[in-house]
Amino acid sequence: MNRALRLTAVSVITASLLLGGGAAAFAAPTQPHTPAPVAATAPAPASLTAKASVSAVGAWEEFRITGTSHGIPAGTRVTVQQKQGTRWVSLPAQTPVNSTGAYSVRVKLGIKGLNHLRMAVNTTVSPEFTVTVR
Repeated sequence: MNRALRLTAVSVITASLLLGGGAAAFAAPTQPHTPAPVAATAPAPASLTAKASVSAVGAWEEFRITGTSHGIPAGTRVTVQQKQGTRWVSLPAQTPVNSTGAYSVRVKLGIKGLNHLRMAVNTTVSPEFTVTVR
């Protein structure tokens, strides 16, 4: 190999080593790495469960409604709703969801007969349940 060719090769190798290229001086050029797209997963829809501590109670006698929430931030207040005719009416009975998603609220009902109830927060509602008031 002639002297000029050797000096050129040594210069290229030296320059690549100084720039951190190590084996890159001898490697073929590559395309820049682009990460594979990550599939976006939609958050699970918010949900509520609810259960009354009794199935029947005397008028204005206190009972509890307990349940759990999923996808609802801790501290968010859930409200008891009662079906009156064809409409759901929010009662003045609310409680915050705790850090594990659980809640418990004390309730007194005065409308005698079968009361259809549910828990609600924004547009998320629990399945309907009933309590009979004697």
